[in-house]
Amino acid sequence: MPSMSYINAVTLSSLLRNRIFLSSINQIKQTHLQILIHGFLPNVTLQTDLLLAYSKCRYLEDAQRVFDKMTDRNMHSWNILISSYVQNSLYRESLRIFHQFLKLGFRPDHFTFPSVYKACTGIGELSCFGCSLHSLVIKLGFNSHVIVGSSILDFYAKGGILVDAGKMFAEMTLRDTVVWNAMISGFTRAGLSIEALACLRDMQREGMKMDSRTIPSILSACGREGDLMRGKEVHGQVVKSIEFKKDVAIGNSLIDMYAKCGCLDISQKVFDNMSHFNLVTWTTLISCHGVHGKGEQSLLLFEKMRGYGFLPNSITFTAVLASCSHSGLINQGKEIFDFMSTEYGIEPCLQHYACMVDLLGRSGCLEEALELIKKIPQVAPPSVWGALLGACRIHKNIVIGEIAASQLFELEPGNSSNYIALCSIYESVGREDGISRIRLTMRELGLVKTPGCSSIIIKGRVRSFYQGDMSHRRTKIVCETLDRIIRRMMLPGVVG
Repeated sequence: MPSMSYINAVTLSSLLRNRIFLSSINQIKQTHLQILIHGFLPNVTLQTDLLLAYSKCRYLEDAQRVFDKMTDRNMHSWNILISSYVQNSLYRESLRIFHQFLKLGFRPDHFTFPSVYKACTGIGELSCFGCSLHSLVIKLGFNSHVIVGSSILDFYAKGGILVDAGKMFAEMTLRDTVVWNAMISGFTRAGLSIEALACLRDMQREGMKMDSRTIPSILSACGREGDLMRGKEVHGQVVKSIEFKKDVAIGNSLIDMYAKCGCLDISQKVFDNMSHFNLVTWTTLISCHGVHGKGEQSLLLFEKMRGYGFLPNSITFTAVLASCSHSGLINQGKEIFDFMSTEYGIEPCLQHYACMVDLLGRSGCLEEALELIKKIPQVAPPSVWGALLGACRIHKNIVIGEIAASQLFELEPGNSSNYIALCSIYESVGREDGISRIRLTMRELGLVKTPGCSSIIIKGRVRSFYQGDMSHRRTKIVCETLDRIIRRMMLPGVVG
């Protein structure tokens, strides 16, 4: 602290800005005290510097007190407070401040909108407000501003409003990597993997390079589509980059992608070559082994993870229980279900109950599965009753099957698959009266069986065929056509 005789408002302002860089809360509070002692308040510059300093150190209560005492608030001070709440995931508080801001007649600028849209995205239930806010952006002339536009695009993409996201994307004249990533992740999150991969091709065609945010989304899309070739291409780019090789999120995505493409051995190799891993890494690998029916290996990985000092969370237990279910490890599943609460204090959630019902049901313990559902502290969702109904279908249990089906008819009155599953149980035991009754109910409700669908990938493009609508002759024609295409693609010098 400088000599008392040389202290003035400019000196203290300079000190505060240095403290912001150092993030030293004690020194910030000392400077704040000097400001009060020397009577430099109210001073909008000093108060704004204090507000920013406290916000940067995440002392939001102090920041709010400084803001509340400001008699002359400028745009910068409002933006600092709105942004600081967003950065600390206090989205509703941020929007509360923004509401006060609008009521006082202030006009948002290009610094305000990105923070507000992040708050809307964080809450996830303000699509109407975000859309109406877009009208204000256009009215004030900020629609073409790249940062504002990126925030709006990200809001639409993460909210699943992909039509509006696409329009916003098409209207943007400047597209940086952030913009492309928002669009790619939006497609991936919505399950539109083909569109995500096409977006990547367009991005690369415009000379943009993938970064650490692009790669996990693309690998997720590759895994969902089973596009092993594109996944390996992305992996090749990861191997060439020291930065990407050390990225744990990318490593986790590679493990997941290879497993979904049927290459569990490569998933294991990726894990073995990772220099850093976290709980998500272990959980992903456990889940991958479980999906491939290697429940014993999943349990060994779970024990190994605990040996390394990682504490499992709710998602980890879901992966372990699902692995037990896929492999029929009923005793191990029961043991894990019990000690997740006794040893780790994690109360079972709906996903855990669904896994246990599936495990018990697959093993034929249908009465025990039904009793477990009755113990769920809230209303059991369709996924839980659906698991029980599926098990009854396997074991031809009409009594419990009717109980599960009746619950599903109430929860999902328009889902034809539940009626078909019960009809299948009746058919397996020769109950013609039950079959007739279900078919009549389906006709009265206007429900029809959804035709089965299969797909293949040809040079990155998906072709789907609805088996229920195709005659034998048409199936034969399609197969012959595909054979000709594949043979042509395999000829030397031919590019598909």
